[in-house]
Amino acid sequence: MRLAVPLHQFLSRLVFALAASGLAWPGFAASTLNAEVVGPAGEAIEDAAVFLVPVSAPKPARHAPLSAAVAQHDREFVPYLTVVQTGAAVSFPNQDPIRHHVYSFSKPKKFEIKLYAGDAPDPIIFDTPGVVTMGCNVHDWMLGYVLVVDTASFGKTGADGRVQISAVEDGEYESHIWHPRQRHEVAPQHVSVNRAMREPLRFVIEVAPRKPHYKPPLDPLHYSK
Repeated sequence: MRLAVPLHQFLSRLVFALAASGLAWPGFAASTLNAEVVGPAGEAIEDAAVFLVPVSAPKPARHAPLSAAVAQHDREFVPYLTVVQTGAAVSFPNQDPIRHHVYSFSKPKKFEIKLYAGDAPDPIIFDTPGVVTMGCNVHDWMLGYVLVVDTASFGKTGADGRVQISAVEDGEYESHIWHPRQRHEVAPQHVSVNRAMREPLRFVIEVAPRKPHYKPPLDPLHYSK
């Protein structure tokens, strides 16, 4: 039987799949890390990125980064924050009945997708770690973020302020947090990842409120054909 991919890639992907499903593999121990992010008053913080940087953990096998999509919906970027691994391809589908012009001047990834409707021509490859701020040349209030991290162990909090990061190889890590509207940087925390973990990792962060903005009514004359 001839494999569609090289044997080493096949085995690497198999190990990752086994770890993600909780099955054992000789020499490979993986766990799930739970984290919660709250504000100074204990309120849940949504859209906070949590990611792990190995300190003394075994170097994980390199996997192709997962792709992602940032839609334009109701003249907003959805999701507001997207977290991807270095090298990930991100598409920008336009789900609105009007055209958008997506761009970024951020150093990690400068790009421009000129006026378009429907699917964008090609995905954008985010190949440098860092924060990428996006806007639309047509709608000044539209603002979105892509956080590019050089690790496969990351996640983003939901409305309950919680996130679960699966298939993390047991070992020592620095856990980092980032939020688009954070008032101050938060120091990383050292964490020992193993199957005996019971308490979630907890971060306290001060976040500025998201400012409301006015959206003018859509002009039917400007609808995309």
